[in-house]
Amino acid sequence: MSLLSVQGLRIAFGSQEVVHGVDFHIEAGEKLALVGESGSGKTVTALSLLGLAQGAQCNGQALFESEGLSLDLLHASPEALRGVRGQDIAMIFQEPMTALNPVFTVGEQIAEVLQLKTGLSARQAAQAAMGLLADTGIQEPERRARAYPHQLSGGQRQRAMIAMALACRPKLLLADEPTTALDVTVRKQILDLLGDLQKKQGMAVLLITHDLNLVRQFADRVAVMENGHVVEQGDVATVFAAPAHPYTQRLLASKPVRNVAPAQPQATTALHTKALRVTYPVPRPGIRGWFSSAAFVAVEAATLDLAAGQTLGVVGESGSGKSTLALAALGLLHSQGDIDVFGQGWGQGAANDLAIRKRMQVVFQDPFSSLSPRLTVEEIVGEGLRVHQPHLSAAQRQSRVVAALAEVGLSDTQFPGLLQRYPHQFSGGQRQRIAIARALIVEPDILALDEPTSALDVTMAQQILELLQALQRKRGLSYLLITHDVAVVQAMAHAVVVMKDGQVVESGPVEMVLGHPQHPYTQMLLAASE
Repeated sequence: MSLLSVQGLRIAFGSQEVVHGVDFHIEAGEKLALVGESGSGKTVTALSLLGLAQGAQCNGQALFESEGLSLDLLHASPEALRGVRGQDIAMIFQEPMTALNPVFTVGEQIAEVLQLKTGLSARQAAQAAMGLLADTGIQEPERRARAYPHQLSGGQRQRAMIAMALACRPKLLLADEPTTALDVTVRKQILDLLGDLQKKQGMAVLLITHDLNLVRQFADRVAVMENGHVVEQGDVATVFAAPAHPYTQRLLASKPVRNVAPAQPQATTALHTKALRVTYPVPRPGIRGWFSSAAFVAVEAATLDLAAGQTLGVVGESGSGKSTLALAALGLLHSQGDIDVFGQGWGQGAANDLAIRKRMQVVFQDPFSSLSPRLTVEEIVGEGLRVHQPHLSAAQRQSRVVAALAEVGLSDTQFPGLLQRYPHQFSGGQRQRIAIARALIVEPDILALDEPTSALDVTMAQQILELLQALQRKRGLSYLLITHDVAVVQAMAHAVVVMKDGQVVESGPVEMVLGHPQHPYTQMLLAASE
């Protein structure tokens, strides 16, 4: 018998069925990847196995068999499911910052699982929690156990989630997008960690992901979902080498494609920084912290040039200073050194700063958190016009909003009542298009793009990159592209800057830096992205 055998799984919310008769199985110690675009039904399928899909009506069978336990997860009582969760089947959620409780330390949250499931005392559970953190490769586990989730980096939070999930040595681990939004080196570390722990503990893993490269490196078998159906499944090597279904073929073909105008050597400089330095105050240890604070240097002596109509990629791991550099260039952080936007600097007066702000807009990493949930699409996109062109009438503003949305591929024909809809009524890719329209409506010359595709699946990311390339060719826009994805830089950038620990370690034309990297750090980034 398989460890888990799912047959005829159907999931509905009210009268809307979202998963239609799905079948798959997982053997003990096996790694199965469930792959598909956002909305394909893969996450709700995993959640339904543990009774975590709120408001869902589930039918079919999900038989879990392990060491004398035989349980149909879809029809088990709440008490039986509580006994299985964490003990026999554990889950790593997609976003650890929202899955971890912000008011408890990481150590307390791991210890709670051990106390509830294994009966350890508080002291024993706390000691075991530190051991689990050490097993996941976290440095200084005793200190990190006393930290709250917001005090850890993205990679550390993900490791803490893994430690919590593996606390009771489950037989099956459900990993929902465990590396989304992590940079390439941390992603590889998490992947290697999961693989090592899986072999050491002999557990099975159901990996839910849209990252096909992750599947290729990690999984034994793959099941491909489209619109609530499993359209293809088999061993990874066979499916990837000869995909039979058109949807699988389309997923595998969805890679960033370079389609940008060649760099113009005589182009004017749109953005220039020289010896840029950004610091944050941090408390001093001990009694000295009562009287003075120290300074953490986030960016040190950064010099870069962005030419008009071209793209400058800024690459580095989390914590390298690349987002801080972008915020300083946007005039949103106090900094030292020179920043010139078409020859004008920040801090020359409110009117001057407002004029620069119109010429330099930003598209943030996560459109769901950067778009106000209380404003309609019309209010969100038209907000910049109220600031920069207050003389426009309501009708003129609305006309400009409609035109900006059409330019990014959104229309009332596709989405009836588009202007009066709210962000939650759109997919991730559609929300990113709205965010781009909001930036474009004031007709800027420079867009700062902070990880514009990291939260999107492969097909949506490809669509957004194609849109950005088309807009650059049409409008002559300059892009300051902040990313950890080397493939995105290769597709979009004319020049690239590599940052590590707040410093620029290598820069130059993209063909030179990525084709013939000189710095060991750049070489490591490229190796981790393969």
